[in-house]
Amino acid sequence: MNEDPILPLAKAIRERNAVLFVGAGVSMSVGLPSWEKLIERMASELGLDGARPRDRFQTLAEYYRIKHGSIGPLRSWMDRHWTVTREKIRESELHRLIVALDFPVIYTTNYDRNLEVAFEIHGRAYVKVANARDVSKARRDVACIVKFHGDFDDDSSLVLTETDYLDRLSFDSPLDVRFRSDALGSTVLFVGYSLSDLNIRLLLHRLWQTWNRSGYEADRPPSYIFMASRDPVEEAVLGRWGITVLTGDNDDPEVGLVSFLSRLGEVVNDQEITLG
Repeated sequence: MNEDPILPLAKAIRERNAVLFVGAGVSMSVGLPSWEKLIERMASELGLDGARPRDRFQTLAEYYRIKHGSIGPLRSWMDRHWTVTREKIRESELHRLIVALDFPVIYTTNYDRNLEVAFEIHGRAYVKVANARDVSKARRDVACIVKFHGDFDDDSSLVLTETDYLDRLSFDSPLDVRFRSDALGSTVLFVGYSLSDLNIRLLLHRLWQTWNRSGYEADRPPSYIFMASRDPVEEAVLGRWGITVLTGDNDDPEVGLVSFLSRLGEVVNDQEITLG
């Protein structure tokens, strides 16, 4: 009988040998706008109300920077609208569960401060890493929140335009180097992502590629991604890249993710369960 894949994941978390990677779905759960809203805002400011390049917000952001000289005004708008009240975060079961699972390192492609606020609300210390300087200041004794696509406190760190994304394809920025190091020695769990996101697919592929080229792929720690529902095509493709797909019990992505993380926490804390 096949082992429940949640068991080795829970074992890695219990041993503090797991890394969490958090996507936009987690921020949207507390009311932050979708990428479509960002596209609508950029199109409106650029006088392109009839254009809705839903799958190319990076190109539209690039055009925005060309026309305005910088993304400063857009960043300011995002900073205002990509913020929710502390009370909203306090009421978020999803954010509480993420903090409670006590991952030593959390990566996020979200620009907002919701994870940081959640740690503050629940009394957990953390350090934020958004650039090379921050990497050198990271501590081993507290949780590290790595802002993989930048942070609103540092405009230059934001990965938003097409050029920004293409520059990251080399996968050799300080944050990329840090992630490669963490991923080589730790189990990785991805949550809150749409698998139509080319950036996350590239990241998953590069993770596999790093191990494949090392010659030690058989020794790779397991990696997982949570999906709200089964998709045999995605499971096969991601399985080829060494990623195990974990699915929820509810078609609502937020409800399913809360249920999954709640069960994961129970398994991590249940001392009577044998984990390998």
